[in-house]
Amino acid sequence: MAKVISTLFISADGVAEIDPDWHFPYFDEAMGRAVAEDYDTADVLLIGRETYGSFAGAWPDREAAGGEDAPFAKQLGDMRKVVVSRQQLEFTWRNSEVIDGDLVDAVTALKADAGIKGLIIPGSISVVQQLLAAGLVDELRLLIHPVAARKGRKLFDEGDTAYHLKVAATESFPTGVIRVIYTPTEAPAPVGYEEVTDQVPSGK
Repeated sequence: MAKVISTLFISADGVAEIDPDWHFPYFDEAMGRAVAEDYDTADVLLIGRETYGSFAGAWPDREAAGGEDAPFAKQLGDMRKVVVSRQQLEFTWRNSEVIDGDLVDAVTALKADAGIKGLIIPGSISVVQQLLAAGLVDELRLLIHPVAARKGRKLFDEGDTAYHLKVAATESFPTGVIRVIYTPTEAPAPVGYEEVTDQVPSGK
């Protein structure tokens, strides 16, 4: 079954709506390598309408320009791109299609498609939130920047049920960025204060 991987640049206070002013100063070779590794895990780009518009407005031109980022731009162009949108879209970027029907049903079908290696979701916060709620995200790959953005949309919305996560991998970069890969896990057994008193600092 194909994995669904969410990859996000995120601030220390949980803002996933990036601002170039706090994001690009931390983008270095290590982060570029991490991004490449993330994209190598998938052959389908699952993407929200706004993020798609941003990508489609930039990466085809970068591919055509033939600069240093042209190979990555070509990789994105060659990928199948499934766009989540309630609006009719006119696609100018190759291999693009709008999602057919309900998001959860469509992603469930894509995960079960034996011909798909993996689906990667760059940004697209609302898409990630819906798929987290449906239990369809297999990995959260976060590049946590050492900055409190203090404004912007956060990854986790408010809800009645906590998301419990297991750390699958961590890595720290020279810039102070921390890469964390989380996978969903079961909630731990309930524990009260009385059961952890032996762990409380004893004082001096």
